Amino acid sequence: RKAARRLVPSLRLGKDGNIVALAAELYHSENLAYLLERIAERTPYIRPASFSFGEQKAHNSSFQGVQVGELASPALIDYLRGRGINIELAKRECKELRYEYEGKTYFVVGFPNISGGYELRNRYFKGCLAPKDITHIRQQGEQRDVCYLFEGFMDYLSFLTIRVNNNPEEPRTEEQDYMVLNSVTNLSKAEQLLRPYSRIGCFCLLYTSDAADE
Repeated sequence: RKAARRLVPSLRLGKDGNIVALAAELYHSENLAYLLERIAERTPYIRPASFSFGEQKAHNSSFQGVQVGELASPALIDYLRGRGINIELAKRECKELRYEYEGKTYFVVGFPNISGGYELRNRYFKGCLAPKDITHIRQQGEQRDVCYLFEGFMDYLSFLTIRVNNNPEEPRTEEQDYMVLNSVTNLSKAEQLLRPYSRIGCFCLLYTSDAADE
């Protein structure tokens, strides 16, 4: 079964079904820094899911001859369009990675993180090119007081798409910074980088226990 998914737009801790709201209920607090610390304490017990493309193993030794370029593949663009993502936004935020495995060439959407790694997606594959880390999108110019937090980059792209669709002339996508965890195991890393912000909007996902893919 597919994951049960819900976006929770809130500059405070909402009461809908996201991981931070659940922690707020469990620990009787709305202090985000405190809640992130408590969640991070539990993440060592979460085993990351492994993903494969046929017999391909999702680790760096499988990715040979990796090339990074602009997002242009018709198949990848069709995949993103099928997920309702604005293609111009996707081209701005993502890259196209091509690599070889067992003599065949594959291509994926790549979303970069702060350590030089990428989250990888196409219609049939979900994985990462190490190192795995968070993505922190900081706006140019004056330091922003607000940061929006997402669990996965598809949710980040969906949020930007909704903003642009709702108000093409003035989508207000640059009024705040953004952070994408790319994995709940990165919560402890995010907690330090979120400290300077006075307000944090949490746009997290609720997964069912048998959720396997996004």
